[in-house]
Amino acid sequence: MNAALPDDARAVVVTASNRASAGVYADRSGQALAEGLRALGFTVEGPHVRPDDAAELEVVLLAAISSGADVVVTTGGTGLSPTDVTPEATRRVLDREAPGIAEAVRRYGEGEVPTSVLSRGIAGTAGRTLVVNLPGSTGGVRDGLAVLGPLLPHVVSQLRGGDHDRS
Repeated sequence: MNAALPDDARAVVVTASNRASAGVYADRSGQALAEGLRALGFTVEGPHVRPDDAAELEVVLLAAISSGADVVVTTGGTGLSPTDVTPEATRRVLDREAPGIAEAVRRYGEGEVPTSVLSRGIAGTAGRTLVVNLPGSTGGVRDGLAVLGPLLPHVVSQLRGGDHDRS
């Protein structure tokens, strides 16, 4: 994968958290995610901090996709708690799932954090946008970016209509 990220690549960050949206604590994972995507070369919008509400998350995801973002990455709401609904909201907006991405994110940190496999995050495409759910911790975001970093230039190229790299 030798594709370079286009100079105009755009990403949107969405944080799903009842407590962060209520101002109980700062949104550290969303900020870490935005910084990490900028370091990869994206122009980043957000984080948009929303409560754990599937309908509200669906609205912000659809707006991000409609804006023409190349990538929309969420943090939070992927666990087993009854209020964790990010995967459900995401599934509603996807055209196609990309299960290998979500599995790679889950497995990346498993050696150090065995509970990483409990994340229910999903990934897939909506039109020409990749949507990926990451856990709501700075460690989960760091692991997710480690997996996504090498993939995103190729993914953005493909979703923009590029051919497969044959080198």
